Amino acid sequence: MVSNILRKVFGSRNQRLIKRMSKVVARITAMEEELQALTDEQLQAKTTEFRGRLADGTALDDLLPEAFAVVREAGRRTMEMRHFDVQMIGGMVLNQGKIAEMRTGEGKTLVATLAVYLNALPGKGVHVVTVNDYLARRDAAWMGKIYHFLGLSVGVINSTGGLGPDSSSFQYDPGNQGKESGNPNLKLVSRRDAYRCDITYGT
Repeated sequence: MVSNILRKVFGSRNQRLIKRMSKVVARITAMEEELQALTDEQLQAKTTEFRGRLADGTALDDLLPEAFAVVREAGRRTMEMRHFDVQMIGGMVLNQGKIAEMRTGEGKTLVATLAVYLNALPGKGVHVVTVNDYLARRDAAWMGKIYHFLGLSVGVINSTGGLGPDSSSFQYDPGNQGKESGNPNLKLVSRRDAYRCDITYGT
């Protein structure tokens, strides 16, 4: 009974977390107008700026609001897709290493770009795990537009089935017809090259 009373007064743990994250979303949204005024080159230069600040000792989480705002603007410019506030919260949850449950159609693929971009900034590589080879290729080719715009390389590692052992690793390459992969913008590369990318999609 006491726990129920406390929950009514202070809210559930999830409610408190969402309230805290909503304040960060407000900070992100406050940067939107300023970022929209930047040229493509100025926006793209943010990746180099962030990496420089990390090298100077800035904590990765301290970059989160700015990095998320940059990804939101990159998504708007490259795909005409603006991350919604609830998707920003989803990205924060992923960045904390937690599970964010989302229904079909709520934008899981787009949400992932936020945490993936941020965690790719240190240059140690980020792996995005999907449920099958098709989705790994599709998501890399689709979201690769955002990452490529911001100066990050994107690879794909598929299993040896389906496409065969000699056609199981790819890299995002805008303009590539995708004959080997079945997906436009993906070119065939060695598995080593795919793993060397800033971001690697796999299963």
